[in-house]
Amino acid sequence: MRKLSSLILLMGLSVSLFAQKSPHGDGFAVNCMDCHSTTGWKIDLKTLSFNHGTTKFPLVGQHQSVSCKLCHTSLEFSKAGKECVSCHTDIHNQTVGPDCSRCHTPVSWVVNNITEIHQRSRFPLVGAHVTADCFDCHTNASSNLLLFGPLGTTCFDCHQKDYAATTNPNHSAGAYSTNCTECHSMTAFSWTGAGINHNFFPLTGGHDIKNCQECHKTPDYTSTSSACISCHQTTFNGTTNPSHLQLNFSTNCADCHSTDPGWKPAEYREHDAKSFPIYSGKHNKGNVWDNCTQCHLNPSNYLEFTCIDCHDHNQSDMDNEHNETQGYAYNSPACFSCHPTGTAEGSFNHSTSVFPLTGAHITTDCIKCHTHGYPGTPTECNSCHAQNYTASINPNHASLNIPAACETCHTTLAGWKPATFPIHNNYYVLAGAHVPIENDCATCHNGNYTNTPKLCFGCHADKYNQSTNPNHITANFPTTCETCHSQTAWIPSNFDHNNVYPLTGAHATIAANCFACHQGSYVNTPNTCVGCHLNNYNQTTNPSHTAAQFPTTCETCHSQTAWTPSTWDHDNLYFPIYSGKHNGEWNACSDCHPNSSSFAVFTCTTSCHPQAKMNNEHQGVSGYSYNSAACFNCHPRGNGGKMMNNSIRTE
Repeated sequence: MRKLSSLILLMGLSVSLFAQKSPHGDGFAVNCMDCHSTTGWKIDLKTLSFNHGTTKFPLVGQHQSVSCKLCHTSLEFSKAGKECVSCHTDIHNQTVGPDCSRCHTPVSWVVNNITEIHQRSRFPLVGAHVTADCFDCHTNASSNLLLFGPLGTTCFDCHQKDYAATTNPNHSAGAYSTNCTECHSMTAFSWTGAGINHNFFPLTGGHDIKNCQECHKTPDYTSTSSACISCHQTTFNGTTNPSHLQLNFSTNCADCHSTDPGWKPAEYREHDAKSFPIYSGKHNKGNVWDNCTQCHLNPSNYLEFTCIDCHDHNQSDMDNEHNETQGYAYNSPACFSCHPTGTAEGSFNHSTSVFPLTGAHITTDCIKCHTHGYPGTPTECNSCHAQNYTASINPNHASLNIPAACETCHTTLAGWKPATFPIHNNYYVLAGAHVPIENDCATCHNGNYTNTPKLCFGCHADKYNQSTNPNHITANFPTTCETCHSQTAWIPSNFDHNNVYPLTGAHATIAANCFACHQGSYVNTPNTCVGCHLNNYNQTTNPSHTAAQFPTTCETCHSQTAWTPSTWDHDNLYFPIYSGKHNGEWNACSDCHPNSSSFAVFTCTTSCHPQAKMNNEHQGVSGYSYNSAACFNCHPRGNGGKMMNNSIRTE
């Protein structure tokens, strides 16, 4: 009977409780008995039957041993945030985003798989980066300042010092590309340039060598000439069959040779122009010659040749055909006096030769070109005009190392003009807005081709000096125009704002609207929060920042993402309400701050500390005054009612 009475009483109490509004908020459907008992509202963890796993936030790891009040700071449990930042201060200050679970787990804050996590970023770690110290790149991520702000992803962003310190070769002096991956591998553990793309000088045949120093004899790799003779002069000088020196062969080895090892096979196509047409004209028909020895009977001396092995004429017949020809002699060199290309009947039509006469050459005396007879007369412009090349001063061809192939820029018209310069990109690439001025040289050169600057500032100093928005001079902008501008146009520019003031959070959305912050002036724009947000500070009402004399360092409480939520450190700056006995004993700021327009006003004399009770507890205390400010004389940190200054107590 007694048990039945208890059961009826418990059921009646349950009905009564469910009829009341739950202090845990509307919609809280958990049975009170899951946490409380009939002996009192105090929760006994030993009898607690509530399963947190049935909620949207199962407790795992260290969350299983955390006091409920640390997360549920009010009795309305639904107000507890599920995001990490709801309870945990973002010590990375939004530099890695608000989702702590990307790196951390409830088990521990220690990150054991940082390399794996990094692989999902915009800069996966490979090669030497796998073993690199994080702080080498993330310089702000020290033990006291764990900021992982965005970094540049190009090699040069981190390795400018390595680039500048190179000596073999010197990258700065050689104006090497700052795109390190063109020569270096990201997967390597050293700076070896073994994977360099050598397409600018293909390494084929005999050039397929593994030791760079075989060709690059000096630390400055850019000074290595691509001309064959620069490496093969000794080979050229030592040839005997035929002797290249004796026959005055061109030093452009590629005219006859390929990169095949051993210099063979070789084909002397200059034979037509420099000696005798064997690839064109009558001598090419039917391949009447098979090899060099048909005409050059002495392989040790190719200056010796004969015609009569093929043209085995009867001398009497030849004499008859050369009547009235003075100086006629029946020998091979003499034939060239009248038949330099072997044409019939002694006539010579220069247009049928390998060097047709055009322009100023038409009126030139033969002897000016054929100074040593007709055989072996060179056909390269420079062979006759080397003095013109050397004497040039505007521009100075020799000092600028302009190729001696005159025909690249000049024609046979008199005076060397007009001239083109199709190799302009070898000296300065004309792109973008520079392309239309390609045919108007004076726009940049002003008649002087020797001292024309190559840097943007050399031509555009006036634009730099006259800039007003922003004023480049007063803002002390660098004169390296290409940092922000391209050759296409001055506007738009590609100014990297992160080098001056990183735009993150809410600032990132205004990156395309410069005037939102700069308001037409880029010179005096402040870089502190209050410099732009002073009005927000002055106009706050809950709480009033000016009345409460809050500091103007907005970043102390706010982030760049939004003004709310903020992280006000009430415990350390004023009074501990999140730790100690006061934790969980208040519901809203108005519990202690009755005047919402001035948070500088506060009181302890609420339902927490009734006046009558306080008077009884302070009997015999000299100077006791029941007001909030006076409480701090003895209880400056709210330490559970203990006296902090016994000297004012009257015994």
